[in-house]
Amino acid sequence: MSNRTVSILRLIFLVVFLGWLVIWIMMPTKTYKNGWMPNLQSKLNSTYFGEQGVNLLLFSFPVMLIAALSCVYLHLQKKSIRSPSTTTTGVKTNRLAFWRRPVVVKAPLGIVTAIELAFGLMFVSLLVWSLANYLYVSFGQLHMHMPGEKVWEAKFRSVSLRLGYIGNICWALLFFPVTRGSSILPLFGLTSESSIKYHIWLGHLSMILFAAHTVGFVIYWAMTNQMVLLLQWSKTYVSNVAGEIAIVLAMAMWITSIPRVRRKMFELFFYTHHLYALYIFFYVLHVGASYFCMLLPGIFLFIVDRYLRFLQSYQRARLVLARVLPCGTVELNFAKTQGLDYNPTSILFINVPSISKLQWHPFTVTSNPNMEPHNLSVVIKSEGGWSQKFYKQLSSNVDQIQASVEGPYGPVSSHFLRHEALVMFSGGSGITSLISIIREIIFQTTKPDSHLPRVRLICAFKNTDDLSMLQLLLPIYSTPFDFSLIDLQIEAYVTRETEQPPALAWKPIQTVSFKTDSLDSPISRVLGPNNWLWLGAIVTSSFVLFLVTLGLTTHFYIYPIDHNTGEIYHYSFTCLWYMFLVCSCIFLVSSVILLWCKRQQNALEGKPIQNVEVPTHDIELEGLPHHPETLIAQKTQVQYGTRPDLKKILLEAEGSDIGVLVCGPRKMRHDVAKICSSGLADNLHFESISFDW
Repeated sequence: MSNRTVSILRLIFLVVFLGWLVIWIMMPTKTYKNGWMPNLQSKLNSTYFGEQGVNLLLFSFPVMLIAALSCVYLHLQKKSIRSPSTTTTGVKTNRLAFWRRPVVVKAPLGIVTAIELAFGLMFVSLLVWSLANYLYVSFGQLHMHMPGEKVWEAKFRSVSLRLGYIGNICWALLFFPVTRGSSILPLFGLTSESSIKYHIWLGHLSMILFAAHTVGFVIYWAMTNQMVLLLQWSKTYVSNVAGEIAIVLAMAMWITSIPRVRRKMFELFFYTHHLYALYIFFYVLHVGASYFCMLLPGIFLFIVDRYLRFLQSYQRARLVLARVLPCGTVELNFAKTQGLDYNPTSILFINVPSISKLQWHPFTVTSNPNMEPHNLSVVIKSEGGWSQKFYKQLSSNVDQIQASVEGPYGPVSSHFLRHEALVMFSGGSGITSLISIIREIIFQTTKPDSHLPRVRLICAFKNTDDLSMLQLLLPIYSTPFDFSLIDLQIEAYVTRETEQPPALAWKPIQTVSFKTDSLDSPISRVLGPNNWLWLGAIVTSSFVLFLVTLGLTTHFYIYPIDHNTGEIYHYSFTCLWYMFLVCSCIFLVSSVILLWCKRQQNALEGKPIQNVEVPTHDIELEGLPHHPETLIAQKTQVQYGTRPDLKKILLEAEGSDIGVLVCGPRKMRHDVAKICSSGLADNLHFESISFDW
């Protein structure tokens, strides 16, 4: 992709995003209410979209345009070939180093970088600005809703109403972080997993505002003897009953998402959180079509992503073999199509119906698509209830396990390689996220004139048997490579054993093969190799189809009732039409494009994808001069009864550009972040890799 194309697309993104942001800033002001809005409505209010034409143009269209163009941008970026260690990248890294540095390391926010703090403060400022302007406009034109109502009661109602308006701003962004295949998040250098915390922050903030909104109205109705309004489902205005149902569903999701509840009763949290579909349904019925159009982009893109995930998970994935470690850890190896590419730290969601038909669990992809073109592997450590059941099932000499997958999802580039050196910390199963990075470095050694960072891996384990996880650094399938070319130093700390066993044996890994089934198929992108282009086609086509069908429905059905018969079309029925058309257009367009992609892929391969054969474990460790346990043992120093001195390790790191990666328990992540943000060393560039919500 040429620099000019990149600059043009980025400029478009910036201009459209800033314009969309300006609309949100101006919306609560008198200028927007008394000037912009009437002027726009006079020009856009038609028999096709009615009053919602303004909101569709100002709030929905800009974000949908960014989502569509970003698909083209990501497709071109994927096709371009870049060196990960160019001078330009290094300059950019140094320029942005301050903004990526942790500045807040404290519960409940966790690790917050400077750029996250800046955007967070700006977002809170937007909420405060909006609330202040809403109240200023409202108090200046105070409306009494019943005879004899006191001024302070009317103001109390106004404040309660406006708190709900502010909660809607949080809702406008709530679904972007949980859209796993999002084309917008990569524009900000984010993945869905790394931005889950934003969803959590927005969820907590919106729930506080909505709870205050609800309690405020209940108090107002009690003070003015209008408790009967609790049972009102108005034909011409918002439905109070729908709002009450929505807040009850939201409270159930909110309470079970509290960290202590979520960790102790994860299944309760998991199942309760699936009430989001009903929550969205009743929420839209409550706020009405006007606000639905303001919040539409996040919901629209989330439904597209969710439906594509469903289509992928409908197929059974082909499980080829498993490597069983003595520490209760399993590496699963799935077959994949050769065109399926992904980057280190990508995530694969797995469902095993024999354990639970509903539960999906995320695991880090440890394989490298270049070294293992037909294979995709994940590592599962038997710690929770689901993984323990899976390990027991695998240990019972089964020859076939049915599984479905979603993904993989991950970053769009291997940005870890830009540093001069890498210092990586892991605790327990956190090593799995770092395995994918090391395997990428192993592959890069096969390229001529490759300039790779020095790697120092510090890993903490509970017991000696856990050391066997280090053997997973070497893939079971691989192209030939020289392991000595990697500047890798491994320091392992066994914390719960005070002395080394008489004979430290690196136990070999047991390999279990599975029978193939004609119903299983290799893992592939649901939309094929050109997935970004097809995603852009789905987003564009389904949104255009929605606008067309909405216009026709409004013009030929809703508008005649409203304006010809003298009746008012039911407020909630309008919302039902909007939701129905959104879902129908997305499902129709996505299904048609998916069938077209499958047909093209099958025609290209010359046979159905499920009949593609992949290598078996007979080529295990092809090209390796020694057994993996021997190679890893030569690179590893093991210490017993102690923990790594994080501060000493980091401050003694040599080099002007040190990438610091950590994946492990919360305390380890926070300790490393505090050291990197302390200012004692300017060469440390911190990045937390954690999927512990």
